[in-house]
Amino acid sequence: EVQLVESGGGLVQAGGSLRLSCAASGFTFDDYAIGWFRQAPGKEREGVSCITSSDGSTYYADSVKGRFTISEDNAKNTVYLQMNSLKPEDTAVYYCAALDPSLLSLWVLWETYDYWGQGTQVTVSS
Repeated sequence: EVQLVESGGGLVQAGGSLRLSCAASGFTFDDYAIGWFRQAPGKEREGVSCITSSDGSTYYADSVKGRFTISEDNAKNTVYLQMNSLKPEDTAVYYCAALDPSLLSLWVLWETYDYWGQGTQVTVSS
């Protein structure tokens, strides 16, 4: 059974940090890129970051560049999203998802992903 399980969300003050984890199982981790998305109430799901397991290439949305860092631990089949300098506008449910690397040029489009986690809530207070 394919599973992506996010953890690490919570409530933090503006300027603070959180580290999200995405633990993958049930598929060959190295065969996929892993992306992070977020969705705030009433807003579209937004691509935040993506990492390719094959060579560790990383991609970021402009809104988080310089503040968020994506990384992976292949031995643990886990991808992390380190979020620093958090802002109230970062408040959302954060999801991780698995992407066929042949579609990497479309990493910001949630429709291109094959597998999804259940999400973890991140709330940043002002």
